[in-house]
Amino acid sequence: MLKKFAASLIILTIICASAYFSYFALASAKAQSDSGQAAPKSDNLLRYIPNDAFGPGEKLSYDINYGFINAGYATMEVAGLVDYNKRPCFHIISTANSNKFFSSFYRVEDRVESIVDVDAMFSWHFEKHLREGSYRSDREHDYDPFFNRIYFEDDTIEVAPFTQDALSVLYYIRTQDLKVGQSIYVDNFTDGKVYPLQVNVLRKEQIKVKAGRFDCIVVEPLLQSPGIFKNEGKLTVWLTDDRLKLPVLMKSKVIVGSISAELTGYELGEILDF
Repeated sequence: MLKKFAASLIILTIICASAYFSYFALASAKAQSDSGQAAPKSDNLLRYIPNDAFGPGEKLSYDINYGFINAGYATMEVAGLVDYNKRPCFHIISTANSNKFFSSFYRVEDRVESIVDVDAMFSWHFEKHLREGSYRSDREHDYDPFFNRIYFEDDTIEVAPFTQDALSVLYYIRTQDLKVGQSIYVDNFTDGKVYPLQVNVLRKEQIKVKAGRFDCIVVEPLLQSPGIFKNEGKLTVWLTDDRLKLPVLMKSKVIVGSISAELTGYELGEILDF
């Protein structure tokens, strides 16, 4: 039961998850191009996604609760700007940790990071490091926007342009114009598979969390095939109904009760103008 609980906790926090950044996939792609291989499929880097929702310095803090019981805490942070493949990128980090009580019998120390292109709003690189009880998992992948490929472990996987990772997808959604009754569709890559993600915009609602009272727009991400947000489960996310679209509450129903991430504090970042 405890393992199922911890797994569900991480499933929830993975939408605001973490990874550390490395650098090698695009070098390989460029080497193939220079050696006379087939030309890139498209010049995807010309895409521009306006963003006045977040920027460097933003840090969001959450309590993770199982029903009325506090189980741990999580953070999402735009740690800064990095130069990645000669492109300005956001370095986004998220962590999830069990509290002292739960750590006494099931310690959770997870970290995920993503390198997200500032202008085109896609993930160049993603890493996930899970430490849950005795379970250990380290995974990473790199995205090649020139050939629309993801390099994952020993595989090269063909994907749609601008496929997002489990962390960058939330930040991409925050840049979009969300209208009640409409849906946004995004291709999402997680643990070696591509999942079509449908984000339904449900309603507007005012809620109160530890960080304050907020007017929100409520969205529900659904996968068209098994994965993080399965149709048999239900994840609901409350985003502030303003340009920032801060995720103030995330709630996932489980077999018994629900697990939630509730905003406890926030620091706003610098909105960039390139």
